[in-house]
Amino acid sequence: MAFNSKKLLRIAQEDFGIGVGVPGLQALDMADSKPAMDAKNRLLAMDAAPTNALQPQSILISNGGIPAFLTNYIWPEVVRVLTSPMVFAQILGEKKVGDWTMRSTQFPVVESTGQVSSYGDKSNSGRAGALVNWEPRQSYGYQIFTEWGDQELDRMGLAKIDWAAEQNVASALVMQKFENYTYAFGVQGLDNYGLLNDPSLTAPISPNYAWNNSSATGLTIFNDIQRMYYQLQGQLNGNLSMGDDLILAMSPLSEAFLLSPTSNIYGNANVIDLLKKSFPRLTVMTAPEYATASGNLVQLILRKVSGRDVGFMAFTEKMRAHAIVRETSSVHQKKSGGTWGAVIMYPAAISQMLGV
Repeated sequence: MAFNSKKLLRIAQEDFGIGVGVPGLQALDMADSKPAMDAKNRLLAMDAAPTNALQPQSILISNGGIPAFLTNYIWPEVVRVLTSPMVFAQILGEKKVGDWTMRSTQFPVVESTGQVSSYGDKSNSGRAGALVNWEPRQSYGYQIFTEWGDQELDRMGLAKIDWAAEQNVASALVMQKFENYTYAFGVQGLDNYGLLNDPSLTAPISPNYAWNNSSATGLTIFNDIQRMYYQLQGQLNGNLSMGDDLILAMSPLSEAFLLSPTSNIYGNANVIDLLKKSFPRLTVMTAPEYATASGNLVQLILRKVSGRDVGFMAFTEKMRAHAIVRETSSVHQKKSGGTWGAVIMYPAAISQMLGV
């Protein structure tokens, strides 16, 4: 069968609109073609741009070329939010007392008594004895939960964050913050007191001036601390010397006033210089809790009396990690602890000043 190219071209153009607008095909002999194409075939023919022409307008939206998240860098180290320091365990030290089953404890306080009499071969006068009191304390148990979901864990993993570890870090921090708080203020409603509110402490004295008052100078501030030492001597009745281990505890803002100069008498010295000369074994310690609702508090504490600790912070458990409980798509775990607050054996070894 002979191949009729003109006939095939005519069928393509008339029935399917192929070749319309293509220069190479327009040059062929179109004498036998129909005079006009119907509208449907013409639309098909013009559906694409001519091969020899540029695209009349862009189909895509102008952009930077890549997804923006690909240019975002994630810092590999975790930046942790600052929290106030927890230092009350360092001021007096801490001890474990009992365990988590203990609800109360009794501290025996013994006082020696007696009197002598004139000697006589047949005399039975003169007696030695002792008095014993029992100082009660109650423990307080507390708990916290850590929990995370499977999907939550994986999503945080995409950002290189160990979410389970962060939950455990948070639980340890919250428990330690609460424990530190009880060391300062105890637990309301229980025989559980802190270093700042133990009812056996002597009432605080007042400063000459508030240390931030314009009338206060380095000398008046030093004189305030000297008055606290004087009070401490009166309370201890000779069981104190200027060379003993002393702690001067205050808020961080109060500590700044120890730099107040005393140059009018002692050259270029400031308050802390005079304290070091007067009390060579004095240690200054700060804690935010000394800025109380009643004003800034300062305590002068003797570490030991006759070789015995003046007091200590006490706990039943620092942290007890309970069983990890697995749910269908999550995990949770309880952690618990217990505190006795501050146990002050010798309240007379602490003097206080409020309103500095």
